[in-house]
Amino acid sequence: MTVVAFPFVSPADVRATLLARAEIALLDVREEDPFAQSHPLWAANLPFSKLELDAWGRLPRRDVKVVVFDDGEGLAAPAATRLRALGYTDVSLLDGGLAGWRDAGGELFRDVNVPSKSFGELVEEKRHTPSLSAEEVQGLLDRKADVVVLDARRFEEYQTMGIPGGVSVPGAELVLRVRDLAPDPATQVIVNCAGRTRSIIGTQSLVNAGIPNPVAALRNGTIGWTLAGQQLAHGQARRFSDVPAGDPSAARAAADEVARRAGVKIATPAQVDAWVAEPGRTTYRFDVRTPEEYARGHRPGFRGAPGGQLVQETDVHAPVRGARIVLTDDDGVRARMSASWLAQMGWDVAVLDGATTGPLESGPDAAPRPPEPQVRVVIPATLADWLASGDTAVIDVTASANHVARHIPGAWWSPRSALAQALKTIPPASRYVLTCGSSLLARFAAQDLAALTDRPVWVLDGGNAAWFAAGLPQESGDARLASPRIDRYRRPYEGTDNATEAMQAYLDWEFGLVAQLGRDGTHFFEVI
Repeated sequence: MTVVAFPFVSPADVRATLLARAEIALLDVREEDPFAQSHPLWAANLPFSKLELDAWGRLPRRDVKVVVFDDGEGLAAPAATRLRALGYTDVSLLDGGLAGWRDAGGELFRDVNVPSKSFGELVEEKRHTPSLSAEEVQGLLDRKADVVVLDARRFEEYQTMGIPGGVSVPGAELVLRVRDLAPDPATQVIVNCAGRTRSIIGTQSLVNAGIPNPVAALRNGTIGWTLAGQQLAHGQARRFSDVPAGDPSAARAAADEVARRAGVKIATPAQVDAWVAEPGRTTYRFDVRTPEEYARGHRPGFRGAPGGQLVQETDVHAPVRGARIVLTDDDGVRARMSASWLAQMGWDVAVLDGATTGPLESGPDAAPRPPEPQVRVVIPATLADWLASGDTAVIDVTASANHVARHIPGAWWSPRSALAQALKTIPPASRYVLTCGSSLLARFAAQDLAALTDRPVWVLDGGNAAWFAAGLPQESGDARLASPRIDRYRRPYEGTDNATEAMQAYLDWEFGLVAQLGRDGTHFFEVI
């Protein structure tokens, strides 16, 4: 790949753009783990490894202002070149990269989804969101008190570990369904997540919506529960949808009032169409219902983004700070409640009623992507023969967790961004075969690998899925990692084997976020 020259933008100019509330996509193109160690508040992680898979979906306007940086890894210029090839016309490099931001006095943040997490801490500080300690909640459960525990995370997270007896109610569903789950106004409602943010936002949503029940966040979530020496449950499967839905009119009225107070606009289809066509302005469109509802039928042009996760991961779904966001649902509650939080986070946000009116599309959410490059492919059976001959090296560019769980025997793992370094570790071979889960990412990585070697480069047709489906041998483990596992940051609040020191350090970090917001000064958060 020929790397072209790009203009540089100073940290001061980036900051001025943020303060002017103009559109900008500040992109950290490193892998997720180094990104999570240090980055500016409004930096969005768009790894070089996955640019072709994610850019068009996350940056829908091709002439948006894009500023790319790394921390000296040599990824920024190639990523900018790749973005130019994908049709982006206003691409610059951050002068000095991450070090330049630091040297200019810019505030640096750790972890992921930092805008939402820091906003959650500000909400608690401003609104004194009610909470109960792990010991207090355990006492209620032990006494068999009139209490219901609602887990505001994704169902998969809830299944991995949760409060015993809890019910999965992802954040956007809380106001819509709490009256069904706790019909007696005397029932104590507890909202939990793994750490703090989703339980704070979920609890405050119920408070803002004026539900009659006493409500409290589980202070510090499952981390707090574990640090208190209490046992979590695993494999629970109770969902909010297991309880029959009642009359949502009270929830609709409450959500409408909360949205009004937050300054959320109500849009017509014609207004949304005009916004999408408006030059020089990015308009994101999200359907905040559950993935199952979205797949059954949704408005064309709307991406699926369940409301609770959208509020938690706004930087993932909408990396263009200063953009407009339009939300829709079919109940008048979920979009309004989600929009109320986005408005408080400084977004220009509107609601379009009626996700299931007009012409609809079906199927799961799928990002738009460029055409797959033409590559030489090899079928699993032929690859098996090549491997038996001992003259072929397989490089797996899938997620490292997937590779460790199972992979083709003898395959090496490397993120696409580290292929040059990987070749220094992998023994030389007569040919290289790239693979991943489906072969999609491998097809884009093939052009990078071909530029690094004079040996022929092939792609496994159908990827690892095709190999496993053919019943060919497989193995697991991390014996052949050609790169450190930098593709994903291990959250201190996920999984079941985290060190207590890491969990406590994570809480201490969250407690300091409000002070960091003050030092940074670019957030425009306004808590109602």
